[in-house]
Amino acid sequence: MSASSRTYTRSVTEPLWIRLLLIGGALLFLAIFLLAPLAAVFSEALRKGTEAYFESFSDPDALSAIKLTLIAAAIAVPFNLVFGVAAAWAIAKFEFSGKQFLITLIDLPFAVSPVIAGLVYVLMFGAHGYFGEWLYKHDIKILFAVPGIVLATIFVTFPFVARELIPLMQAQGTEEEEAAITLGASGFKTFLKVTLPNIKWGLLYGVILCNARAMGEFGAVSVVSGHIRGLTNTLPLHVEILYNEYMFVAAFAVASLLALLALVTLALKSFVEWKLAAEMKALRDGFQESTPAQS
Repeated sequence: MSASSRTYTRSVTEPLWIRLLLIGGALLFLAIFLLAPLAAVFSEALRKGTEAYFESFSDPDALSAIKLTLIAAAIAVPFNLVFGVAAAWAIAKFEFSGKQFLITLIDLPFAVSPVIAGLVYVLMFGAHGYFGEWLYKHDIKILFAVPGIVLATIFVTFPFVARELIPLMQAQGTEEEEAAITLGASGFKTFLKVTLPNIKWGLLYGVILCNARAMGEFGAVSVVSGHIRGLTNTLPLHVEILYNEYMFVAAFAVASLLALLALVTLALKSFVEWKLAAEMKALRDGFQESTPAQS
């Protein structure tokens, strides 16, 4: 190792006690603000035993909340998958006027409070909203019904897939698609055979995050649901009702289901991140190897 390399190494390597202090501080922070609350949820959920724990899920209102949560996620996630792929394809592969405006619209749910998003739907579809009178005359229910919950869920989750795919597709470039089209492949076949295999891990990553947010959304859904027990309460809303009624074991039991979802999401997220990082590394290595040959 040269003297300059040793000097550089010493300049960027902190003393051992500083590294231990930083690592210990990070672990302590995680233990206090992440692991302890998570342990408290499961501890309270199982306080009266496993029988009481599982009885919490046999309640008709709990089953209805689980069903509604799954329905909202089952509709919102595929919708956002299609939108995310289409938006990322357009932004990463083409140049057009209004491109930056489209990116801004995709980021809008990140900047707007979910409660505000719910109020927007109330303004549009409520009894005194822009379309409220027409909907009432035609006996169409949006608010305080499943359609309103699905719309609110779609709004707060639609950036996730697109935002994961845009940088990935931009890094991959358009060379492979152009080569496939030059060889006679149609646009749809090019997407299936070239683009989709290249983005599969990024797409899965976005879908995992989208699904987790869809099942755990509270603010926007709370505004448009009406809190009708057994009809329009999702799992987060059901937890709130149980807690407000001092049914702590049942509340924490249902909350533990959402916590398990979060843990599964983290595990899948870590696996997909590893696969995605491996593919990006292979992409960079391939680019570096091809550059000298071209020059």
